[in-house]
Amino acid sequence: MAVSPNSKIKVNRDASIPASPNWYVLAVLSLLMGFASISTDLYLPAMPAMSRSLHADAGMVEFTISGYLIGFSLGQLLWGPVGDRYGRRLSVAIGLVLFVIGSAGCALSGSALAMIGWCMVQALVACASVALSRAMVRDLYQGNRAAQMLSTLITVMAIAPLIGPLVGGQIVGLAGWRAIFWVLVGIGLLTLAALFTIPETLPAARRNRESLGLAMLRYTKLLRHRRLLGYAGAGGFFYAGMFAYIAGTPFAYIDYYHVPAQRYGLLFGLGIIGIMATNLLNSRLVSRFGYDRMLLFGTIVAVLSAVTTAVVVHTGWGGLWGLVGPLFVYVSATGFIVANSITGALADFPERAGAVSALIGAIQYGSGIVGSVLVGTFADGSPWPMGWVIGFAGIGSLLSMRLLTPVPTIHKANSRLSDQKENKMQTERAD
Repeated sequence: MAVSPNSKIKVNRDASIPASPNWYVLAVLSLLMGFASISTDLYLPAMPAMSRSLHADAGMVEFTISGYLIGFSLGQLLWGPVGDRYGRRLSVAIGLVLFVIGSAGCALSGSALAMIGWCMVQALVACASVALSRAMVRDLYQGNRAAQMLSTLITVMAIAPLIGPLVGGQIVGLAGWRAIFWVLVGIGLLTLAALFTIPETLPAARRNRESLGLAMLRYTKLLRHRRLLGYAGAGGFFYAGMFAYIAGTPFAYIDYYHVPAQRYGLLFGLGIIGIMATNLLNSRLVSRFGYDRMLLFGTIVAVLSAVTTAVVVHTGWGGLWGLVGPLFVYVSATGFIVANSITGALADFPERAGAVSALIGAIQYGSGIVGSVLVGTFADGSPWPMGWVIGFAGIGSLLSMRLLTPVPTIHKANSRLSDQKENKMQTERAD
């Protein structure tokens, strides 16, 4: 039987577990989760035109990305407690309204400094959609099922980096770089309209009533939990390597190995395809092996490929393809690390899912900033800085998992019970 987009999510009376949402709700959540990529990838092809129009050098325009990442990392720490206190939908809606204002400000900017400022505003509010959409998945699902759904949504979200630069390039050619930000205004308004066609996932009875000031202070208490630190470290170190890859590959491929600039996108796209493939694989395997085991597997894959990358850049073995191979494997490990580390962190704090999701997101993007800065600081015209940053990041990711997240027997049992309950509910709905 078909389900309308406006249908209500029923709640299990004995456990307050929402029933499985329909495809439309999942599509909206995927769109919200993709705002980080949508906001940046769409205007990457416009950066040279922006530089000429705003009479700024390339470095100043590149600071729009740095400003965006800083705003995106810090903003999540605010929106997490807001979502736990006032509900997910209202909080995301406020963020989307401000995102529209920030995008319009970018479109009307007359200088590079104004552009950087508006990009930070844009990021401070766009992160509400990303942080709280992950919390909404935790509201709807538990245990390995949550990891499965996050992997599925991330797979859909990964389409944005593939098509974003292509679409952005077409917009620049047809209407100029400012039109890209007016398109983002339209995307924000359409997403806002779609948001109000799905139900609230956090009922009033389950909201956190403490003040926002106290909620912000509780981040320090969350950071004292050993398991949470382990999940955050596994994902955070990995993100440091990922952003080192993003910052370093243009120079490694184009300048060092003389890959034509127009072909760089093909090599970069290989990694996106790898991410999509491993997320699909994770969504199939996580219900069988559990998110902790899949995360451990992912960190092992990451450290092996990261160390291989470091060796390759040191020795020059294999030339270009000797570097592309291990980097492809490292990037592909995203599918086994990101969704499972987020799920593991959220599993122990269901009543503070918004705050935990925000904290994990802030750590991930903050680590990404560190990784990209390290590559820039030690840049010497070779792939060496990128390779060694990725190498240490892979080792840190594995150590975080092995040393900080011993899996207690009771936690494994609770995970199995949660999955059994989820499967039972799915069977009852099917009948």
